[in-house]
Amino acid sequence: MLSDVFIDELRSACPIESVMGSYVNLIRRGRTYVCNCPFHSEKTPSCTIYPEQQSFYCYGCGAGGDVITFIRRIENLSFMESIEMLAKRCGVIIPENKEEEKRSRTRARTFEINRAAANFYFKNLTGNDKTGLAYFAERKLLPATIKKYALGFAPNSWDSLSKYLLQKGFSEDELITAGLCHRSKNGSIYDVFRNRVIFPIVDTRGNVIGFGGRVMDDSTPKYLNTAQTPVFDKGRNLFSLNFAKDSSSNILILAEGYMDVIAINQAGFSNVVATLGTAITADQARLISRYASEVIIAYDSDGAGQKATKKAIAHFNDVGLSARILHIENAKDPDEYIKKFGSDRFRLLLEKSGDAIAFQMEQCKSGLDLSSDADKGKWLNRLIDILANIPNVLTRDVYISKAASETNISPDILRNQIEIYNKKEKSKLKKNNWDKIKQQTAPLSMRTPEGENIQHLERSEETLIGYLLIHPEEIITVSKAIEKAERKTGFFDKIINEMLSLEQNNKEASFSALGENLSVDEMARLSKILEKQRNIPPNEQVAKDCIKTICTKSSFSFDNNDDLLRLVEQKKKKR
Repeated sequence: MLSDVFIDELRSACPIESVMGSYVNLIRRGRTYVCNCPFHSEKTPSCTIYPEQQSFYCYGCGAGGDVITFIRRIENLSFMESIEMLAKRCGVIIPENKEEEKRSRTRARTFEINRAAANFYFKNLTGNDKTGLAYFAERKLLPATIKKYALGFAPNSWDSLSKYLLQKGFSEDELITAGLCHRSKNGSIYDVFRNRVIFPIVDTRGNVIGFGGRVMDDSTPKYLNTAQTPVFDKGRNLFSLNFAKDSSSNILILAEGYMDVIAINQAGFSNVVATLGTAITADQARLISRYASEVIIAYDSDGAGQKATKKAIAHFNDVGLSARILHIENAKDPDEYIKKFGSDRFRLLLEKSGDAIAFQMEQCKSGLDLSSDADKGKWLNRLIDILANIPNVLTRDVYISKAASETNISPDILRNQIEIYNKKEKSKLKKNNWDKIKQQTAPLSMRTPEGENIQHLERSEETLIGYLLIHPEEIITVSKAIEKAERKTGFFDKIINEMLSLEQNNKEASFSALGENLSVDEMARLSKILEKQRNIPPNEQVAKDCIKTICTKSSFSFDNNDDLLRLVEQKKKKR
């Protein structure tokens, strides 16, 4: 664990307003700053920065934390990588830390194993078994492309890779940690990738972080990807971003799979990436927004591809990226199109790609018979849903005119319906926000029906966590008071245990110190708790009430002498 002194020194050297100000435009409001949240798309600022507490919280999406959490989230880094980035930024030297050294060694060894495995797969591609090489030749890949992507082949063997890596000095446990081997029931290990062509996945720093493997026939699963490891999370990385980031274009092409990306890159377009075996995630959309201002979605033309396109559009809207849709005719995907018609025709296809709004409007017709009045009504309702969500007024008016012309409906009628739709949505949003406020501010003493017991418990837990974040010195006292409680949620249990661990290691159980072992989402939840209690922080009596709620139906008693008060007094005497 890093010391309190170092964390405080780092935070002081890297004020959150200064760091966040290098990513977003801050507006001063009294003693705080506000900005448009960089983690979701919005028109008006909902993210607040508190310089006095060195924290931030977004009322829109719930993101929050300290300066370290901010860097972790926006740069897609681990806790220690964020520390290193901030330390480099402000010239602070990181002290040696045994636990972090162990984690760093694990990551470093995993990178080494992956690089060795990539070399093994690459050499095997041109070895005695030419199955993989024949597959890539059939897919029209050039030797230079195969070398550029370090493509490989995993032999049809249970242990060829593991034997090779063990001889290199890596341990069985390290191979399992890297996601390259599994352990069988009898205790032996076996290779994950067998009889597949291999696509190494490389991050923007040039590290091999994982692998994708594809079968060469009709067997399943068609694709297999490295599971989550200390260096790889498939929902937060993109294939070929290491090449796309160096492109001079401010447009990124989003393809559906490895072969599409490689075919497009080979055709002369380096600004292409793909997700890793899953539909695009919000994290991947944010990652793309760091390298491009526009995306061309080049998914397959089949039903699954069109469905994935809709999801991608929604994620890009959330991060403020404009999207265009590649309309592929006479081919099922970009790879096949390039093989049939060549790179020049593909370039024209990219230039003619339609915008996402036009795509969505066309999709509104799906499954409808427009000669039917009922279906025409459904079509109009779908169109209004699309048009109402176009943020720019001028752009919206262009599409209103287009929709009016296509539906033979007056533009004024569409505008009127959109206004009604927006009023309903605004009213719905206001009601939802009010319901949340009522739920968050409900008194702890309220008697709730059985169905709300869990919510009542969680409110008490959150209030007690808020109390401990203000008074971390009381963690041992409070933990003793609730140790026999029968009802505790997982999040509450984790926070209490983490705070206890910090206390037992002679470290203050502060908000920032907790960040070392909590995820960015858990830090955001802590920020939300602090935000709720910012104006009226819980006092000792409120904390005692919370403990009573948490300890209901447990053997902990508050009769006569009041055990909590006794514990508090005992701790005060020790001091």
